[in-house]
Order: sequence, then structure tokens, then C-alpha cells
Amino acid sequence: MPRYTALLAASLVAAAVLSAQESPFRVFDSGRGAFVDVARMNADLATADVVFIGEVHDNQNTHALELGTLEALARLRGDVILSLEMFERDAQEPLDHFLMGHTSEEEFLQQSRPWPHYQTDYKPLVDLQAGRGWPVIASNAPHTIVTKVVQAGLDALAALSDADKKFVASDVQCPTDDDYFKRFIKEMGEHTGTTERYYQAQCLRDETMAESIAQAYAVGSIGGKHPLVVHITGSFHSDFHEGAVERTARRLPGKRVVVVSVVPIEKEKMNVPAPDAAERKRADYLVWTPSAAPSTAGVLFLTAQPPR
Repeated sequence: MPRYTALLAASLVAAAVLSAQESPFRVFDSGRGAFVDVARMNADLATADVVFIGEVHDNQNTHALELGTLEALARLRGDVILSLEMFERDAQEPLDHFLMGHTSEEEFLQQSRPWPHYQTDYKPLVDLQAGRGWPVIASNAPHTIVTKVVQAGLDALAALSDADKKFVASDVQCPTDDDYFKRFIKEMGEHTGTTERYYQAQCLRDETMAESIAQAYAVGSIGGKHPLVVHITGSFHSDFHEGAVERTARRLPGKRVVVVSVVPIEKEKMNVPAPDAAERKRADYLVWTPSAAPSTAGVLFLTAQPPR
């Protein structure tokens, strides 16, 4: 092994050990029923077809975990596709031009309606992909179309132009007799006709993200080799394998879809015993991290704040 390579390997090992010692995360493997370290979780995630990381948007430790996980998966796999809830489908073209170096970051951001705190929270993820020449998928339904569904229900989709229909899922299912609907209503705190239209808009987002993930997986599959799609989303969309996760699994039958849910808790509770059976169902991996400030898990969604 060349000296430089050996030194690099040693430095990576040392960094990993230091990171584990100082880690602000405690990872619970729900399948094994045991706490594991971040490295073990990442090694398992690298064997999946699709990984969902459910975040709490205003928790900075969450974004640090996402970047660290993406970096680890990039080392373990050579074919990582990043999918983001934070960009809507009509931003794909400016996103692609930026990734290819055809436009400046300033031009890209002017055309893509980035979320608040993009520079600190999501830019590092996009830059990591850009540096490797790997794709980033703008997966979400455009806000303008989501607004129409809130106002008129899913029937509004039929009136869309052919151009706009390409920006949302072609198959939108929105049952109101499942646990996801019950969880949504519980978070909203009421059940009215308007609430049901908000739920239909939530389903539209979930279906569109799921279709985007499935399409990215199919396009990235070449010669029998399949990519790893990592989707970053608000935890409500992925918790309990519901929402966008269930809809992705419907489109990718037989593929391994793994869910990570970041759960901010009070720092003094980080060393409490293992989560109970009900909480373990939330995700394949529960990642506890100190909550620096009160957070929500809701969707960036018109004037209301449905759960995310």
C-alpha cells in the first residue's frame, strides 16, 4: 500500500473513532433490538436500494447526520443518488445545469426556490453530489399545484395542463382508512373538509416524491447494477414506513427500503433505556440527538402547518 494511501486510511480510522467518541447521536437498530454505532448503521444502509432519512428540519444535528451519512455511503457505494423533498420537480432543470457546471450557484438558486437555510442545511449535500458528478433529484410536487389541491381537492389535477401534469405523480392514491390518515388528523388536531383537502395535498407530495425516487432508481439501473437512492424528507413523510415510504415500496416491489428517523430529545435523556415496542415501529433506525430548541415535524405547507 503506498504511503499516502496508508496515511489516508489511518486518518480516516482515527477520525471515525474520534467521531464515535464525541458523537451527538445514539442509534437504535429496531430490527436487532439493540443500540449500535453510526458506522454499523451506515454499513447496513449501504446494502439497501432506497434509504429514507426523516429529519426534523430545524435541528442542526440532523443535518450533520445527513451529511455524515451521505459521505459514508459515498465511500461504501459508487452509485448514490440523492433525492430531496426540499426541491420541487420544476426545479430539476436548473438543478441539473448547476450540477453540470453550466450555471452559477446564484443563478441556480434564483430559479429553484430553495428552502430557508439552504446554505447551512442542504447546500453541503448538493455540493457533495456535485463534486462526484452524481445526481440530485428535485422530488417534490410544486407548491402552486399543491395549493390547487388544498383549494379544490384532487379533482384539481384533472384540469392541469399537460406540462404541469409532468410535475406531479401520475398515480395518486389517498385512502382515509389507514393509520397514516389517522396520524395526520391527530397531528392537525381536527377533522374537517378543509383538513381532508390538506391531507390530499399531503398524499400528492408523498406520491410525487415516491414516483421521483422510483424513476431515479430505474434510470440509474444499468447492466443489472442498481443505484442507492437516499431521500431526505421531513420525518412525518417516512415514519412508521407510511407516507412516501409506503408509496415508494408500492412502486418498487421487492426492493429493500430502509427508514432512518432522527428524534431530537432532551440531552439528559440520551442515555435512557431502549425505546418501547411502539416507538421501534417508527423506523428501522432511530437516531436520538439532543434537541437544541423546540422543533416541529410539519410540512412547509401554505398557511397551515400539517405534520411532516
